[in-house]
Amino acid sequence: MSYTTLPTLPDDVPAGLRAGRLAPYLGPGLLALCADASVPADPAALAAFLSGKSSVPGKIRHRVTAVAQFIENFKHRKTLLALMDEAFARAPAPSALHRWLAALPAPLIVDTWYDDTLREALAARSDWAEVQGLSQSEHFGAWTGWYGADGSLAPDPVAAPTVLYKPWGGRHPGSNYLVSDTDFVEVLTEIDIQTPIPELVQQRRSTLGFVFLGCRFNDQLPRAFARQILKRSGGPHYAVLPDEPTRMESRFLEEQGITRIAQPLADVAAQLSATAPA
Repeated sequence: MSYTTLPTLPDDVPAGLRAGRLAPYLGPGLLALCADASVPADPAALAAFLSGKSSVPGKIRHRVTAVAQFIENFKHRKTLLALMDEAFARAPAPSALHRWLAALPAPLIVDTWYDDTLREALAARSDWAEVQGLSQSEHFGAWTGWYGADGSLAPDPVAAPTVLYKPWGGRHPGSNYLVSDTDFVEVLTEIDIQTPIPELVQQRRSTLGFVFLGCRFNDQLPRAFARQILKRSGGPHYAVLPDEPTRMESRFLEEQGITRIAQPLADVAAQLSATAPA
């Protein structure tokens, strides 16, 4: 596989983030930086939480989308939503990196986990808006929901200076979750033609590169979403991946032209947090 690997964070990354030329793209691994990570911090932990609350067949108990689908089918969607709300009821206190990211003049921040940690960090500002992916089982025909900085539902897209995009939804403000097999199948049937991706996100990414923090690409779902969110973006792209990538991750990095930064996330976080965000 042919892609660039750098041993440490290049100066172009913090400079690009501070200037708004690079956009943060966050995954559940960012929760490892929080002192009190009180929520499931990866798909396996979420599968364990859900299967611990509701009896599911052993053969699926480690696959979170399958566990969620089983609960939805046999216990009702409302039960699944209640368990997701319970799992992500309390947002961990934002880490120094969360606070640094929240202070950036970023036109776009992508957050692909369900916790509210970055929302908590953004609460110090009022010039931001949030757009979340919606499940078709609850919002048929509507792919996204927009919210103001105060959490109020916005009937139209909000062109705030900073837009937080949570394609899989989140705990607050509306308990919107893409988590079951059906949820993702509905989106993936349309995502190639970009229908589920907000038009404002598509517009802003055209001049942006992305910096992946706390993300892994060793599963089809994160690869599929990242591939479509990066489509027609400006670049360049970077991913902090200290562990040796799997074969599929390596293929994805090469395919998308992503430069791997083989430095521990905690070290990158300390390096970024030590600089002024703007």
